[in-house]
Amino acid sequence: MAGLLRAAAVWGPFPWRGYCSRVRQGKLSKDFVEALKAIVGSPHVSTAAAVREQHGHDESLHRCQPPDAVVWPQNVEQVSQLAALCYGQGIPIIPFGTGTGLEGGVCAVQGGVCINLTNMDRILALNSADFSVVVEPGVTHKALNTYLRDSGLWFPVDPGANASLCGMAATAASGTNAVHYGTIRENVLNLEVVLPGGQVLHTAGQGRHFRKSAAGYNLTGLFVGSEGTLGLITAATLRLHPAPEATVASICTFPSVQAAVDSTVHILQAAIPVARIEFLDEVMIEACNRHSKLNSPVAPTLFLEFHGSKQALAEQVQWAEKITQDNGASRFSWAKDAEERNQLWAARHNAWYSALALRPGCKGYSTDVCVPISRLPEILVQTKEDLKTSGLTGGLIGHVGDGNFHCILLVDPEDADELRRVQTFAYQLGRRALALHGTCTGEHGIGLGKRQLLQDERGAVGMEIMRQLKATLDPRGLMNPGKVL
Repeated sequence: MAGLLRAAAVWGPFPWRGYCSRVRQGKLSKDFVEALKAIVGSPHVSTAAAVREQHGHDESLHRCQPPDAVVWPQNVEQVSQLAALCYGQGIPIIPFGTGTGLEGGVCAVQGGVCINLTNMDRILALNSADFSVVVEPGVTHKALNTYLRDSGLWFPVDPGANASLCGMAATAASGTNAVHYGTIRENVLNLEVVLPGGQVLHTAGQGRHFRKSAAGYNLTGLFVGSEGTLGLITAATLRLHPAPEATVASICTFPSVQAAVDSTVHILQAAIPVARIEFLDEVMIEACNRHSKLNSPVAPTLFLEFHGSKQALAEQVQWAEKITQDNGASRFSWAKDAEERNQLWAARHNAWYSALALRPGCKGYSTDVCVPISRLPEILVQTKEDLKTSGLTGGLIGHVGDGNFHCILLVDPEDADELRRVQTFAYQLGRRALALHGTCTGEHGIGLGKRQLLQDERGAVGMEIMRQLKATLDPRGLMNPGKVL
C-alpha cells in the first residue's frame, strides 16, 4: 500500500487532457516576446491562448498545461539563438514535434517557450551506398519512406502514429517492425543537438555516419530517449535498410492468450526471421472488426509478417504455420497481395481508435511494459486476469516479438474512481514487469507519469548518475522540466 500511495503522489491525478479552462495569461514580458520575434520573425511566434493550449498536451490523459509562447524556428541557427535567449533569461524550453506522445512529454509544467520544430522538414542528405539519411525534426517516418520509395531503401521503425523521426529518437520509439529491424535506438547513427545554452553538438562527430565505433562515450545513445530534457534534436542521421524483395502477412487465431503467446516464443526460438509479430486479444479483435471492417474470429490473434525472397518466405510461413497449429491455432490465413496486407496493418495501427469506439465518450490510456520473452506468457495471462478483476474496460495488444505489450484502457474522465483504478492498475502492471526483470516502458517513455517506476527500475545509484548528467548539461533545470527525473 505504501508503494501505491508513493506512486500516486508522483503520478498525480489523471484529469482529461483536453481540460484547459481559462488558459492562464502568459508570463513573458513584451520585450522578451519581441526578442523571440527578432530571431524567427513575427509570423512564427504566437502567444494566442488557442495555440498555447494546442501545444500544452499530447495524446495522453495528462492535464493540458500550456506554454507561455510557441515559436516555429526555420533552421538550427535559429534554434541555437532561441535556446541561448531562453536559457539566459531563465525561461523553460519545451520541444514539440507532432504531439503524438502518450506520457505528457510536451506539457509545460512550469510554463515557458514551446519550440515547435515542424517547419524544419528537409531531408538533408541521402547516402544510398552507405544506407543512411540525414533528416530535420519535422520529417515524419511516412514522409521519409515516401521520399525513399524509388531508392530500394526504407526506414522500418514504425510507431503507428505518423510521428516525427527526431521525436521518435527523443522518446526511444519502437513499433511493429522492431522484432526484426530493432527500435529507433539501434537505427540512429548520429544526432545534431542544440544544448540548453545554444551550443550545437554532433553526438558522433559532424557529418559522420559509420556503423560502429569504439571512440569515447556513446553520446548518441545518451540523447536517444532523453525526452527533450538534455537538449533539442535538430537533425538525425538514420540507418536505412534494403526494401524486402517480397512480403507476406498472415493472421492466425487461438483458443487462449497462453496459446497465442506460446506460439510467439516458439517461433522466435526456432529462429524464423519473422519481421513482425503482433498480438491482439479478443477485445481488440472485436474492436478492429467493427472499426476497420476486418472479418476475423473474435479470439486471441497473432498478426505476422515475413520479409525476404519468395523462396525463403514460403519456407518461413510453412514453419510458422506448423508451430501455430501445434499450439492449437484454429485458423492460419495468408495475405499475399499488397491490398490485403495494407488492410491488415492499417487495422493494427488504428487499434487505438478502434478501442475508443467501443465506449463512445470515453478516453484512452495505454500501458507500455516490456519483459524478457520467456516471461511474456506469464505476464500477459496475469494481466488479462487483473483486467477482469479491476472492472475496467480494455484490451491487450502488443509487439510481442520483442516482449512489449500494451493494455488500452477506456476511461470516463469525469469518473474519479475509475481514473484512480486505471492509475492503480497501470502502476501494479509496471511493478509486475519490473519483478519479471522487465521495464516500465518499452517505447512510450517516462514523461510525467512513470517517474516513480523509473526510480524503482534503475535504483538509487542509477538515478543519481542520471541526475548528475542532467545537472551537467542543464544546470538550471530548464530543459523540459518535470519530465523523466
